[in-house]
Amino acid sequence: MEHTVSRAATALVTVREGTDTTARAAASDELAARLEGLAVESAAVDWEITDAAVYEHPAGPFEPYTVRVSVTATAVVDAADEATAERAGTAAIDDALAAADLEELEVGGGATVEAG
Repeated sequence: MEHTVSRAATALVTVREGTDTTARAAASDELAARLEGLAVESAAVDWEITDAAVYEHPAGPFEPYTVRVSVTATAVVDAADEATAERAGTAAIDDALAAADLEELEVGGGATVEAG
């Protein structure tokens, strides 16, 4: 049976932009580009940027912004039950996030599983 497993994660992205608005947009675009095309052999993993907020403003002129970007990772796995689906989906998402090679990445708590 097919199950959808989701996990939340956040990453700190450093960008050089002129305003809070352009920094949030640039950080979201940069993270989306890094996540796009990540493939995991065991499952299809999809990404959705859910939020971006300035984490640290520039300390002075020509200094970068640090933006906290939130993302939801979703894996579709074939499993006999929810517990097996959660393990397989979580592993697929963790593998994909590791492949993104993001320095400041925090993965949220447990995964959510939906049969379908």
